Amino acid sequence: MLELSILGFLYEKPLHGYELKERIHGLSGHVRPVSDGALYPAIARLVKNGLLDSRVEPGTSAAPRRTLSLSPEGRSELLARLRSPKEAEITDGQRFFTLLAFLGHLPDPADQAAVLRRRQEFLNAPASFFYEDGTPVRAEREPDLFRQGMLRIARATGTAEKAWLTEALAELDARAAAAGQGLSG
Repeated sequence: MLELSILGFLYEKPLHGYELKERIHGLSGHVRPVSDGALYPAIARLVKNGLLDSRVEPGTSAAPRRTLSLSPEGRSELLARLRSPKEAEITDGQRFFTLLAFLGHLPDPADQAAVLRRRQEFLNAPASFFYEDGTPVRAEREPDLFRQGMLRIARATGTAEKAWLTEALAELDARAAAAGQGLSG
């Protein structure tokens, strides 16, 4: 998810490493902090692979600063990753939120909707943190107060997300239909 975040934020505009780290921290740092030991090697890999461009600029008051920008290959890579996310990026809540943060960069509403439909299918499958004889345990049947809380919070969050997905998919389907009419009209 770190590479997706780097590509996604640099799609928006060139940034210095520190600015990039701050944006990534704002997106997911409260859940998964980003260390310099993870960020800078990831940046180096992306530069080496031709996905990022790096240039040195004079610093405002001291040392020169390195500015990172997305190369054309990096742009293509970002769009490919957004169009076809890995399964974990659909099923893991934090990873999905990272994907969602950049999904608007995909130009085609049908591609955006396809990703949301994958998440919707995942959320509609019966699941729980706890199982009894292979059956998901529902909050009402869980005697432990704290596990019951986990299940109730997850259900409420899931209900809200499902409602949003339904609304978003209706809007994206309307956009896709309008774009299709514009091409055929």
